[in-house]
Amino acid sequence: MRKYLDTIDWGRYLLLFIAVLPLFVFRDFTKANELRYLSIADEAIRDGHLFAFYNHGAAYADKPPLYLWLVMLGRTIFGDNMAGLMTWMSLFSVVPALVVLRIMNRWVRPLVPGVPARRAGQLMLYTSVYFIGSAVVLRMDMMMCMFIVLALHTFWRIYSGESDRENRLRRDRLLFPLWVFLAVFTKGPVGILVPLVTVIVFLALKREWRKIGTYWGWRTWGILLGLCVVWFGAVYAEGGTAYLDNLLVKQTAGRAVDAFHHKAPIWYYGVSIWYSLAPWSLLAIGVLVWGLCRWRRMALTDLERLFLVAALSTFAVLSMVSSKIQIYLLPAFPFFIYIAVIWIAKAGVRRWMKWLVGVPAGVLTLTLPGLFVAAKQIDFPLLDSMFVPVGAALATLASVACLVWLWRGRLHTAITTLAGGLLATIFTVSFAVPQFNGYLGMGDVCGAAKAVGDVAGIERYYTYDIDRAENIDVYLGRPVVLLETPQELESVERGIVITYKERIGTDEALTRAFAGQEVHRVGDYAFGVIHKNDER
Repeated sequence: MRKYLDTIDWGRYLLLFIAVLPLFVFRDFTKANELRYLSIADEAIRDGHLFAFYNHGAAYADKPPLYLWLVMLGRTIFGDNMAGLMTWMSLFSVVPALVVLRIMNRWVRPLVPGVPARRAGQLMLYTSVYFIGSAVVLRMDMMMCMFIVLALHTFWRIYSGESDRENRLRRDRLLFPLWVFLAVFTKGPVGILVPLVTVIVFLALKREWRKIGTYWGWRTWGILLGLCVVWFGAVYAEGGTAYLDNLLVKQTAGRAVDAFHHKAPIWYYGVSIWYSLAPWSLLAIGVLVWGLCRWRRMALTDLERLFLVAALSTFAVLSMVSSKIQIYLLPAFPFFIYIAVIWIAKAGVRRWMKWLVGVPAGVLTLTLPGLFVAAKQIDFPLLDSMFVPVGAALATLASVACLVWLWRGRLHTAITTLAGGLLATIFTVSFAVPQFNGYLGMGDVCGAAKAVGDVAGIERYYTYDIDRAENIDVYLGRPVVLLETPQELESVERGIVITYKERIGTDEALTRAFAGQEVHRVGDYAFGVIHKNDER
């Protein structure tokens, strides 16, 4: 029987993986971050760097090396096969997300014995906007989140005596600092900040100050410092003092105290969490507030205290850090969702909980009619593919079914139905992505420009007024010249200039440059083939 249940369990994770797989197979890389990682990886492979990274010659100490190593490995294996490379890199976003789901599911089993409740919890977390968003973009945040959850789970195993009962105490005492280091090695200081603060605050609330050294003692700090010394020594050997200073001072203290990127006020996460956890934010935060108001009557277990501390202390500490974007709060999301799952199982389903699911479900019933309204209002080919209205219809039907289940008093079934419908929508709409890639990324326009350039014998490529366009060298196979002023644009004698298509006719310098020249439009972009003073 246990083997049969495990098979079903793994089958569920496979379905969750398949739900987002077509999106990776069909979509283009985003120019903001994903193309930059590829360009950095290409430069590192070309120059033989493993610890000090550069983006077009400029030091890139923003991120530790682990994730970039994976990009380099994928580039080495798949070369210019972008679909294969995208699928490879997706494994390091989706698989960590599934690992987090599995750990949380097994972790809460003693307090949430019901399978429907745990399944609903998994789907709530997986379909939260910024959790699934982190699972379908090529970033290192989900890997860091996985290592942080592994570190806190390992801490709990030691603290609760589970490691000792299984004769794995020695192993877990080594794994705890290893998970923490891997979190740091993936994304940076948040990887140590979250488990450090969570463990200390938890033990402080338990009035077990003396035990802090058990988890953050000489063994933990010795392993962390030893690994960091090797890492920083390798960075110094490759990049020198300037790069090491950039990594340890500018990218750490600078972002924490007075950020030069993503600076936001202290209340930022108090606003962003409402849409980051959508469509479950009303339920998760509502149950959290309700439980805190009944603090003394809840008779909290140690596991509940740990989850509560992990959620709230991470929220508080990251709110005090100067640099903020929604995805930085990712390590707290599993604990916000699962403390709600535990308290619903503990206190029972209340009528107001159904309303907190019903309100977003009611809004989502408007997905299909909203699609047709949006298609008339925005300049985007939403209805060019049948998969989009079919996906919208699935979201609307799932939302209606969710409301029906809520009316029948089946909260967990309602949550599962709505979440399943959202995943079906993502799966379906993914097949329309190839038609939208010209708007989502620059692969299509670069491919078209390169094809025209090869025929015309043009080897010079330019971009005009496009942010972060230097990294399209990944597609073109050669450096790109960035044009930022009309004077620079007018100086181009021969080459291909890529720009936003909406600029043609509105930008005087661009209109003059493209006058009488061959112009191609691809998705959101256009390129002109400049032949000044050429005999044609």
